[in-house]
Amino acid sequence: MVDLQGQYSSIKDQINNSLQEIMDTSAFINGPEVQKFQKELEEYLGVKHVIPCANGTDALQIAMMGLGLKPGDEVITADFTFAATVEVIALLQLTPVLVDVEPDSFNIDPEAIRKAITSKTKAIVPVHLFGQTANMNAIMEIAKEHNLYVIEDNAQAIGANFHSKEGKTIKTGAIGHVGSTSFFPSKNLGCYGDGGAIFTNDDELAHTLRGVVNHGMYERYHHDVVGVNSRLDSFQAAVLRAKLPKLNMYNEARKASAFKYNEAFRGEKHVQTPVRTGDCDTHVFHQYTLKITNGMRDELVKHLNEQEIPCGVYYPIPLHSQKAYIDSRYNEADFPVTNQLVKEVIALPMHTELEDDQIAHIAKTIKDFINK
Repeated sequence: MVDLQGQYSSIKDQINNSLQEIMDTSAFINGPEVQKFQKELEEYLGVKHVIPCANGTDALQIAMMGLGLKPGDEVITADFTFAATVEVIALLQLTPVLVDVEPDSFNIDPEAIRKAITSKTKAIVPVHLFGQTANMNAIMEIAKEHNLYVIEDNAQAIGANFHSKEGKTIKTGAIGHVGSTSFFPSKNLGCYGDGGAIFTNDDELAHTLRGVVNHGMYERYHHDVVGVNSRLDSFQAAVLRAKLPKLNMYNEARKASAFKYNEAFRGEKHVQTPVRTGDCDTHVFHQYTLKITNGMRDELVKHLNEQEIPCGVYYPIPLHSQKAYIDSRYNEADFPVTNQLVKEVIALPMHTELEDDQIAHIAKTIKDFINK
């Protein structure tokens, strides 16, 4: 699904030199590489504060801790996404409220958000799924109307753009009150281990978050807030510093591959290619996800596995049906889109090193099977 080795070969010398320098200085935690990466990412995103942390799940949890959400507060998020988004809500004893998504973008449906708001609702967590920017104009309007926090889950869409109704172009993750991301190796901007970060333009919130990631300390052994141990190490920061200047190029390579896939599947009535809800810069194709609409998705997965062609089903079970998150509050009739998507979606290989002949072979294999 990803070719990390091929990507590494183009930045090998820079990364190896940086890692050796860290070994020589022994600045393993919060060293110069971390501080430099923080500043460089702030500049790239156009955000005042980046707070690096240990992974993307921590980033979401710490964002919620920093906002001071209390047990029982309701947090609305998408039913169709990776479990980390709802996991941290439950861990903090907040009340997850899962809602349906849009059939084309796969992102949280603003109208479903509106219907789910109660007097206990305190926050919305939109996920920019598969690299596609969520409908943030509508989401921010809803949040303003109901005085809610917006916590962006940007783990799959770093580098994507949002075009506001005022005509501004803003990087995803820097739109809401606070944003989070993951630097898991397969991400568009990935390190060689675990890593994450939180973003905000709020000075006071940033101060709180910096304490939370470091055991609640601003001064050693003085614990001012309840915190956790979640820090990005210098090795991972060095890898990210090597990749960050290439992120736009990486994303453009993904888009180019996506357009080639689209062309290869043109005219296939049972294959629905990804729909972009805005300009081409609003989707960075962390995943290239098809919908197979003739009921043959599972058979296709089996066939591709037999042909040794990687694929993935993201995600096979709605969150509202997962054992850990089943709740009597949920009605199956409220999730028609998600319940259909889990039967149809299939993700194909998508990375910066994809070659035309690989795309052609993958597409031909799928079309031959679908049309047999």
